[in-house]
Amino acid sequence: MSEKLGFIHLYTGDGKGKTTAAIGLAVRAAGAGMKVVFAQFMKGRDTSELNSLSIIEGITIVRNNTDLGWYKKDDLEQTKEYTKVHNEILDEIETLIMNRQCDVLILDEVTYPYNYGIIDKERLEKLIEDGPEDMEIVLTGRDAPDFMSESADYITNMQKIKHPYDKGIDAREGIEF
Repeated sequence: MSEKLGFIHLYTGDGKGKTTAAIGLAVRAAGAGMKVVFAQFMKGRDTSELNSLSIIEGITIVRNNTDLGWYKKDDLEQTKEYTKVHNEILDEIETLIMNRQCDVLILDEVTYPYNYGIIDKERLEKLIEDGPEDMEIVLTGRDAPDFMSESADYITNMQKIKHPYDKGIDAREGIEF
């Protein structure tokens, strides 16, 4: 059987490791000469993984560079800003795909804007369902909606058994971000 791209991966669940798994796949794909687009939603502050990804040839990072803070659904101004930023990320992704600059598309933390309604759901669904048939797509985030689960060829559920956060220990640089 020949190698084939074009599958959809979903890393979901309440455990640690969803983004880390996607980064591992990004590094593997770039090492094989593939063009990877690593699109990150919801996160605006610097995260350590971006330092590593930014120096790997073949990986393009698409994200918001402004820290919008924790999303508060009752804050209408923040909701507008998050929606604007996420749709701009979609614009950039679509341009990269049109220009054949993407073999592997990673949509990190994409479940959140979808579930919160702060992204154009129709455009996102079209991108996932109707993207180039040879483009691999990776979706990450908790509480994956039915649409993503039904679209996925691979589903990995990260289950939290124990986490230092439960003891009041904040996220640590280089480990959680």
